[in-house]
Amino acid sequence: MSDIIVTPDSESGRTGWLAHDGWRVRCALGKGGCKPAADKREGDGATPLGRWPLRLVFIRQDHVAPPRCALPLVPLDTGMGWCDDPADAAYNRPVRLPFAASHEKLWREDHVYDLIVVLGHNDDPPVPGLGSAIFLHVARPDFSPTEGCVALALPDLLTLLGRIDSKTALTIASQ
Repeated sequence: MSDIIVTPDSESGRTGWLAHDGWRVRCALGKGGCKPAADKREGDGATPLGRWPLRLVFIRQDHVAPPRCALPLVPLDTGMGWCDDPADAAYNRPVRLPFAASHEKLWREDHVYDLIVVLGHNDDPPVPGLGSAIFLHVARPDFSPTEGCVALALPDLLTLLGRIDSKTALTIASQ
């Protein structure tokens, strides 16, 4: 099975196209555009260029039925978060809430985290400050930029999950 390829479509790099084996859909990218992973910094809003394994899928089952998927599916609950504090030992890892250090809540009401594919960016092991919580998730209806993630319309994300296997990776390429 071939990789998923994401390519920015503009100078800003905030939107682009995701392609997989001849199938192509629109995607939202980081508000900071795309930059080489070596230049990625926590909070810069950039989507890191590179090849990232797909680790697992978090799913909000009260909003989305479990899709057919070769990746592990993990149900979300209200106590789930993701540490984005470079000074904390749990940096770029899932955490249980409440959590004292800076973190993202994974249980959100805006639907963008109804499905979250965790990308293997800066996770083996995490290097403090080089970026956290880089996900493939649901796009806002207007495809507004993300904080550094790749985002697809929900129907497209569901279709993609049905097309891939456990060895598929996501490559974010330069324009």
